[in-house]
Amino acid sequence: MHTESPVEKKPHKKYILRDPVSGAHDLLSQLLAYRSITTAAARKNFLQPRYDAHLHNPKLLRGMSEAVARIKKALEKNEHIILYADYDADGIPGAIVLSDFFKLIGYGNVEVYIPHRHREGFGLHREAIDTFTTPALLITIDCGITDSAEVAHARTRGIDVIITDHHMPPETLPSAVAIIDPKQPECAYPFRELCGAAVVFKLVQALIATGQFALSPGAEKWLLDMVGLATLSDMVPLVDENRVLAHYGLMVLRKSRRPGLRSLLRLLKIDQRFLTEDDIGFMVTPRLNAASRMAEPMDAFTLLSTTDPAVADTMAAHLNRINDERKGLVGSLVKEVKKIMTERADHFKNRQVIVLGNPRWRPAILGLAAGSLAEAVGKPVFLWGRETGATIKGSCRSGGGADVVAVMKTAQAMSADTFLDFGGHHFSGGFSLSTDKVHHIEDTLEEAFATVASDSSDSIIDDDTSNNVFLDGSLTLRDVRPETYAMLEQLAPFGVANPKPLFIFKQVMIKSMRQFGKLNNHLELMVSQDGAADVRAISFFTSADSFNVLLAVGKKIDLIASIEKSFFRSRPALNLRIKDVV
Repeated sequence: MHTESPVEKKPHKKYILRDPVSGAHDLLSQLLAYRSITTAAARKNFLQPRYDAHLHNPKLLRGMSEAVARIKKALEKNEHIILYADYDADGIPGAIVLSDFFKLIGYGNVEVYIPHRHREGFGLHREAIDTFTTPALLITIDCGITDSAEVAHARTRGIDVIITDHHMPPETLPSAVAIIDPKQPECAYPFRELCGAAVVFKLVQALIATGQFALSPGAEKWLLDMVGLATLSDMVPLVDENRVLAHYGLMVLRKSRRPGLRSLLRLLKIDQRFLTEDDIGFMVTPRLNAASRMAEPMDAFTLLSTTDPAVADTMAAHLNRINDERKGLVGSLVKEVKKIMTERADHFKNRQVIVLGNPRWRPAILGLAAGSLAEAVGKPVFLWGRETGATIKGSCRSGGGADVVAVMKTAQAMSADTFLDFGGHHFSGGFSLSTDKVHHIEDTLEEAFATVASDSSDSIIDDDTSNNVFLDGSLTLRDVRPETYAMLEQLAPFGVANPKPLFIFKQVMIKSMRQFGKLNNHLELMVSQDGAADVRAISFFTSADSFNVLLAVGKKIDLIASIEKSFFRSRPALNLRIKDVV
């Protein structure tokens, strides 16, 4: 007898059409009101982000004055400066921001070090520290806030450490000469949600503000391509300062002269002039992250930092190839996990947290698989594997319903040796544990989830509402026109805390239906409605049987979709991106 997998189809969602807001007389005003933007001043600030007016003063970051003073001392003494960056698409662009700054001021005694994801893992490492020339100054980028022992070890070697990070700090901070992290205690900075590269950019702003460098006004703005790339890649909320950095970051990315970026976009057939946040999130970021998952993280750094067009072309092709390999591995892993969940459906249907692992699974790809599964099941997913040795390493994703760091923190409080290490953000995280703890981790996380759910409504979304999806309006196919898109475009870039507006298109008829793409794994519908022009509606990595409604030519359906613009062969065209069919 066939048992339906809990992840075969898109999960059932309850779609709720938002109530109109009194006083909001047009669609744009309604959409702004749904984002709690109701005053004229707030509307202007949101729709017209200004670089000079809407960025906060970097001097407000705790530790900034000490960091600037120590870097100035290093420059005066020609000390060796080590930029120690995380290996993802936040840390690597952040390393380029700071590396480029030193190039701009003509300082060459700089080394970039990016730890290997498999051999070393996240954060500072004693073995790496022992290889550095001393005395020196080490500046972390997107890491270091939890590495007290490693910072202490560096100081015994004559290496001072400046930490720039954005992760949640522990109760006891490392003994660094300066720590810049907007989430650390007693930090007066008005915005806590910067990504790692943005924190480094604030350091560059503070250094330039000293007036001691012969730089033309606004020289740092060319670094915004990397800040925007990291902000969009790291899934930080696109509000407040992040909205400004993403907005101007995209502007610079569209004009960026970096040969590696230009080569990669050409290879991906993306017109740089029209680069969007979706292009970054779905096309560019995965290839940068493929470097650390499948090869060497310095490959991504080389791509983005090289000035040699030949090297740029070689590295772009290399990252594209290993990303294809990565997609194959992730696809196989997701298929394997789905099979296990199908075979053990009775066990998992009552679980609030999905926990699975196998020593054969490669830790580097677990986060991607966990993300795919968490989105499908609408629950937190924790996957573990092992690279070498006895240590188990894993990744987790929230599925939109839980703060996974809060769950892990609670699990660690319940049993102090649950994890060897853990960390991350609200929606994603990583962890390691000893082999003897593997057999208990599922029950421990389940209990921790229940504890967090009962203690904090802020950390866990109530089960009754976690499948609710709010729709921003009911439109017709006649509304899919340039004027509507121009209005929606004012709200971009979209992302966390500023989602792309989602609409329902009722009773549209399917005129044609086909699979497309090299693997025929994407769905295209041509839909019509009451004499309006036919509209193309697409859904990636889905087929006609992916939905909970049967699709057939001639059938009328309700589409849940957003309006987007594509640029095939530089010709703009509007279409619908399908979220669901109901």
